[in-house]
Amino acid sequence: MADLHKPHGSSSETLQTVHLESQKKTKYSISNSWSIFTSKEKRNIGIYVLGIMLYKFGIEAFNGSMIALATSRYDREAGLAGKPARTFERVGLLTGLNQACQCLGSMLVTPLIRKNPTKTVISGAVLAFGVLTAVLLIVDASTGGTIKPRGWDKMHTTEDLDYYGTYNTDVMIPFYCFTGLAYGMVETIRRVIAKDIVGGNIQKLLRMDSIVHIFYEISGTGGALTTSLVLIPYLGNNMSFIITPILLAAASIVWRLITAPPTPKIIKGLEVATILEGLLEGVVVFFKSLALGIKILISSRRYIWLLPGYSLALYSHRFLENNISTVIAQRYLGDAAWSQIMVAGSNFGELLGALFVFLFTTLIHTPLPWIRLDSLMLSIVWFLAFWRPADQKMSQAWIVAGAFTPLSFGWAAGDVSLVAYVQSQLQGEEERSGGEYDGISPLSAVMSCLYSTYIVLYAIMSPLLGSYIDGVYKRRNDVHEAVKYVAGVQYSVIAGIILVATFVPKGSFAFNPKKLNGDITADDEETTERDNEANARGFETSPSQEDQVGDTSRTV
Repeated sequence: MADLHKPHGSSSETLQTVHLESQKKTKYSISNSWSIFTSKEKRNIGIYVLGIMLYKFGIEAFNGSMIALATSRYDREAGLAGKPARTFERVGLLTGLNQACQCLGSMLVTPLIRKNPTKTVISGAVLAFGVLTAVLLIVDASTGGTIKPRGWDKMHTTEDLDYYGTYNTDVMIPFYCFTGLAYGMVETIRRVIAKDIVGGNIQKLLRMDSIVHIFYEISGTGGALTTSLVLIPYLGNNMSFIITPILLAAASIVWRLITAPPTPKIIKGLEVATILEGLLEGVVVFFKSLALGIKILISSRRYIWLLPGYSLALYSHRFLENNISTVIAQRYLGDAAWSQIMVAGSNFGELLGALFVFLFTTLIHTPLPWIRLDSLMLSIVWFLAFWRPADQKMSQAWIVAGAFTPLSFGWAAGDVSLVAYVQSQLQGEEERSGGEYDGISPLSAVMSCLYSTYIVLYAIMSPLLGSYIDGVYKRRNDVHEAVKYVAGVQYSVIAGIILVATFVPKGSFAFNPKKLNGDITADDEETTERDNEANARGFETSPSQEDQVGDTSRTV
């Protein structure tokens, strides 16, 4: 009889062992954050990080130089013509149309990544971006532009810019629009490619997004400082982005080395498709994707808060770096190039924010605490309305850079955690959908919708507020009143909206919610994986069978 019970006892012990193992939770600590990735994932992350650092350094040199170049050229043209300056209206139009073209660029992403590996699309987009940046250098050189002569500042005033090309400054507007197409594609893909590299695991996504953002901002901080302290002073605004085409081409080559899983349902014949057909399909698929994104976002409290939490927060961050920093540098300090010092402070804050998310990802379970911190930090901009620095003093730019650091710390922490949150939740949404979305990725749809919302908002507000700043400067020969409303009041309103939005999801009233109602968490994923492993061995872990296991062991 004992022999008859022996196999049953052995079976029950095995079942109990499997059940106890399934109850154990995988603990991800700081010390093994890197070890959770497979060797292939580590290789791909390393390649992607190298490419993103080359890309970020290049665009920091380009964007900083373009804004400073446009600002100085418009001021110079107004002075030569004896007319009131419309500098920030035109710069606002320049950046606003660039953002609108980014929206058009993002339209091409969904159909392209449906038919091609994501790495191929991002490599091609960044290469096209590099070629376009080289065009303006050629235009400037062909119209008499040269590298800034050595010792120029000692012999000329800051308004003397005769080494610039003689082309009309408005030529920069359509050119900057074309670069926006490629930039929009890269920025959209950059927010979804992590899923291709590490899958939908929340902990892996959080860590990868944090790692990428840390190195992204290290490169961005270095790029902004190099541009403001070395490239612009020695080469001039018109030639300071000469390194951009080289760096973007290098990033394109590096990203081609990523080994990602093959794209499902690759449609043959894309090679012979005309550009017009591709654009038409891109528009059609984009609007389908946009409709799906809107449908998902407004479907429940679980997603609706992402619109202010992501889009409005991103708008405030971009307006800070592109517009407010330029106004302060040009009108307060007298040198638009110093805006890049302020941007460097902002990038450093982003670096710290991403680092904190990486270190405390197991303690902060949702993006809500970081986003609330971001909304509170926005009030720092109020000091600019009452600050009266000395003119032509570079040290004053470092004060603003220091103020921008905590501002961008809050934004980056919220952005990194929120993007990882969206990626993980919509990965599960995609798996549960069973193909009901007609081949359109819910993740791509939602990210396109959120990013397009930000772009439309920025494209409208940037020229309008720029025109207001010019009007105040024309009346008062001073912009402090404009900064009070454009920075202080606007950012207070934005902060209030974002803060209220963080209390919309169910379960969000806790200071640090462990889980929002309906969310997929890392523990859920781990439980599913353990169940699958148990089922593969022929065991199940349902409650009824657990009871049976207990009964069997008690009988034995």
